[in-house]
Amino acid sequence: MGRFSVPMLGFLLLCFLAAVTEATYIKYKDPKQPLGARIRDLMSRMTLAEKIGQMTQIERAVATPDVMKQFFIGSVLSGGGSVPAPKATAETWVNMVNELQKGALSTRLGIPMIYGIDAVHGHNNVYKATIFPHNVGLGVTRDTALVKKIGDATALEVRATGIPYVFAPCIAVCRDPRWGRCYESYSEDHKIVQAMTEIIPGLQGDLPANSKKGVPFVAGKKKVAACAKHYVGDGGTTKGINENNTVINLNGLLSIHMPAYYNSISKGVATVMVSYSSWNGNKMHANHELVTGFLKNKLKFRGFVISDWEGIDRITSPPHANYSYSVQAGVSAGIDMVMVPNNFKEFIDDLTDQVKKNIIPTSRIDDAVKRILRVKFVMGLFDSPLADTSLVHQLGSQEHRELAREAVRKSLVLLKNGEAADKPLLPLPKKASKILVAGSHADNLGYQCGGWTITWQGLGGNDLTAGTTILHAVNNTVDPTTQVVFNENPDANFVKSNKFSYAIVVVGEHPYAETYGDSLNLTISEPGLSTITNACGAVKCVVVVISGRPIVIQPYLAQIDALLAAWLPGTEGQGVADVLFGDYGFTGKLARTWFKTVDQLPMNVGDPHYDPLFPFGFGLTTKPTKGN
Repeated sequence: MGRFSVPMLGFLLLCFLAAVTEATYIKYKDPKQPLGARIRDLMSRMTLAEKIGQMTQIERAVATPDVMKQFFIGSVLSGGGSVPAPKATAETWVNMVNELQKGALSTRLGIPMIYGIDAVHGHNNVYKATIFPHNVGLGVTRDTALVKKIGDATALEVRATGIPYVFAPCIAVCRDPRWGRCYESYSEDHKIVQAMTEIIPGLQGDLPANSKKGVPFVAGKKKVAACAKHYVGDGGTTKGINENNTVINLNGLLSIHMPAYYNSISKGVATVMVSYSSWNGNKMHANHELVTGFLKNKLKFRGFVISDWEGIDRITSPPHANYSYSVQAGVSAGIDMVMVPNNFKEFIDDLTDQVKKNIIPTSRIDDAVKRILRVKFVMGLFDSPLADTSLVHQLGSQEHRELAREAVRKSLVLLKNGEAADKPLLPLPKKASKILVAGSHADNLGYQCGGWTITWQGLGGNDLTAGTTILHAVNNTVDPTTQVVFNENPDANFVKSNKFSYAIVVVGEHPYAETYGDSLNLTISEPGLSTITNACGAVKCVVVVISGRPIVIQPYLAQIDALLAAWLPGTEGQGVADVLFGDYGFTGKLARTWFKTVDQLPMNVGDPHYDPLFPFGFGLTTKPTKGN
């Protein structure tokens, strides 16, 4: 036997180590590699099952680490009100997300899942998060810097719970307030909606100067992937019926409902969600011409397109009547990720079968997966897939609450102030002998926040989360010698006999979301009208309307001394008192037309039959008062 010399052994050892290193070097896991190279390398290794798993988004309630691993699931979501535990802490959320992520990472290729949630006015599913005004109020401000800051604050609070993806912003142009989602729309005017897309760089970070058009961008671990929704025409349905048919020609669609998508894509939005609605009778979830032809090919959108909740099921009527057709129509239209969200085995089996039978080409699957991976790589999910608790202090922070309070102040619209301009009622004096606060919405945090708060439909009462009701805010603001009397629904004798200096009446709509909010009559919830009549019939009164849209007020206007629209202000009711008592002035201008009667609807600024109670852009102003 010949012997190896020591140098020869060393050389062989080096060769062996180099070979092992080369065997374990995986290009897609190397953050130094260019994005395209990482995507190509990973896709070259993926089986059909792994690709279809990436296209599947499932609900938290049906997700387990084993499910993630067995089905190669690419995404999980929390639907409205879907939480790991009632009043769960940020740490509980982080642990839940990480457990599911570990399941995804334990697969052969270790592709991280992306967890998504509706954070549509702050991190609204989460206990003690800051709840900002709904979009209908933010549109009033026309303040793009403010909404960008709100995006930034929301991103921090969402990341505090370990979540990297939000289904926001809604860039619908609501053309009829009878729609139950009108409060999710910034305005009836697409130009305001376009300006408000500045929330996207707040959520995702500012797009680098040299970015290619349409390529998604998310700036690291304090930012989240955003989602422009609902593509396209969701706010234009007949009579405002949710998920219904938008009847409009192509020019109208492109000039009213499409423009905010141009802005969103130019700001690097990571994802676009398709609308349940139809355009001239064709379901958007099956519209290849608009999803692939226009959004992907013409607008050069390079992020991924996601369906809405059971969105492909609703291609058929009744929903889920022919699921294999729904899968074929939705995926062929250009939907990349399907929010299944519960019966995921059926979706995976049907899609797999259709690819194997060449009903859906492999090229369509590859396009979808490439887009999903692009977003995951860009946002750094491969390089740091697990969340930590370093941001938990951001949830509901005082800084964010102050920002929300500022947003409330700027979103208020003063519609009437005294019987004559020289005799204004507002701002109210802080010092008075005795004042009345009345109305169903005066001491009700849930009503003040509206739908999409803690639960999908929203809640009543004050136990849902942390915040300040309007009554509480009034008590905080008035002079210590002023007696504040709260009576939710006083009778006329009570008001007359108490000799109040003035009354603050807070009434409006009860919370709702989506179809549950569709309304043909748009009235104030009972007993709001009797409260107005009893209070305003006996004493000087200011009426604060808490609603997701303009509502019928014309018949009562004569008996109201001062009227303001507060929309759905969220948790920071102190912002209402700040302006009522003159610490700040009223500045808000209507971003929606306030109609006289519902039979005028739809009626939008620029229409030939335009005859509003308060026109688009209307809003009285006041100056802050010193030493009030």
